[in-house]
Formats: sequence, structure tokens, C-alpha cells
Amino acid sequence: MNSLKRCGLILAAVTFSINTWATELNTEEQKLGYIIGMDIGKSLREQGTTVDLDSLIDAIRATYNDEELAMTVEDAATIRQEFINKRQAAQQAESAAAGEDNLAEGQKFLAENKDKEGVLTTESGLQYKVLTMGDGAKPAATDSVKVHYRGTLLDGTEFDSSYARNEPISFALNRVIAGWTEGVQLMPVGSKFTFYIAPELAYGAGGGGPIPPNSTLVFEVELLDIENQE
Repeated sequence: MNSLKRCGLILAAVTFSINTWATELNTEEQKLGYIIGMDIGKSLREQGTTVDLDSLIDAIRATYNDEELAMTVEDAATIRQEFINKRQAAQQAESAAAGEDNLAEGQKFLAENKDKEGVLTTESGLQYKVLTMGDGAKPAATDSVKVHYRGTLLDGTEFDSSYARNEPISFALNRVIAGWTEGVQLMPVGSKFTFYIAPELAYGAGGGGPIPPNSTLVFEVELLDIENQE
């Protein structure tokens, strides 16, 4: 058999295989079933859940057709809770390990940063650097202020920015993290400071949103106004 004929036979076999196994999506029911399958597959992949697909399909088929199931509802609930507990424990262990690394990294950074030119340290351990010193009034902890700000992690990752939204933010100074409450009180209106905030003055061991546990944070803050000075 010459090579050209052999290639033709191989191509025909591949084409037959594809046509045999390709999912037919001719009816509305087929299309809807495929879409639901896509959703399930995407959810499992995003959650990092490893499952046996044959068991998954068998359970869907049996449940949908109201057939006898391979396990009771009670057994399923127990196994599901065991899986949830196991995953939560793994996530907590991972978070704790990351928190320890972040804490050590932050302590090293602050120890080196405090000796850099222009960096000042308060009694609480808050570090700051004056970028621009304004000549307005200083706020009290009970005041509401308007600021522009940018917040980053030590690796430079920006997690929040009023500059990016092109909209300053107003807030009561005693309702934010301790590092802000203390630091902004040091600023006359018109000032722009950089704050280096240890986790105990920020979001602590729990972190929050995009901020990992025990993160030391860097904020660039511009005090625009005191809105209801008392």
C-alpha cells in the first residue's frame, strides 16, 4: 500500500471517529442539556473540584429519571459535609501559611524602611513619608474627610485606588483602619503622604477582600478637605 493511500485511510478513520463521538445539538433539549453541562464543568474547574465524570453523569441520569440511586440522601449529606470540612481545613492551613510568610515579609520590609531618608515612625509603629506638606487644618478622629488614595501590597499590586476611579472618597476618620485614623490626623489639608501600615494597624491576620492575611500595606494619600470639622 502506497503512502498516499495509507494517509487517505487514516484521514477517513479520524473523520469517522469525530463524527461518531461528536455531540449532536439538533434539538432544543440537546442544546439545553449541553449548556447545563458546560455550566457544571466550568463550575467544577473553577472550584478546583476533582470528580469522576462517569459517576457524575450516572447520578444526573438517575436523578433526572427518578431511578434508584447508588447512595441514600443521608449518606450523600454526610459525605458532602466531610468534603466541605476537608476543603475548609485545607484552605485555612493554606491561609495560615500565607499569613506567616506575609507577616515575616512585612516585618523585614518595615525594619529596613524605617531607616530610609524621609521616613518617620510613630509610637504605634506607623511609618509615613511626607510627599507634599499642605498648609490647611488637620482633622481630628471624629471628623469626616475627603481624600484621594492608592493602596498597594508590598509587591506593588494595586488593590484599590480612587485615582483609578477618578473620584475622591469621603469617610469618617474613626471608621477606617487604625493606620488611616492615626495617619490622616498628621496631615494638614493639601498634604500628600505615603503610609506604610503593618497588619496590626490594617486588616490583620484575616485580611479582607483582595488583601491577603497579615499584609503590610502601602498607601499614597492626598487630603483634599475636612468636610465636617468639629
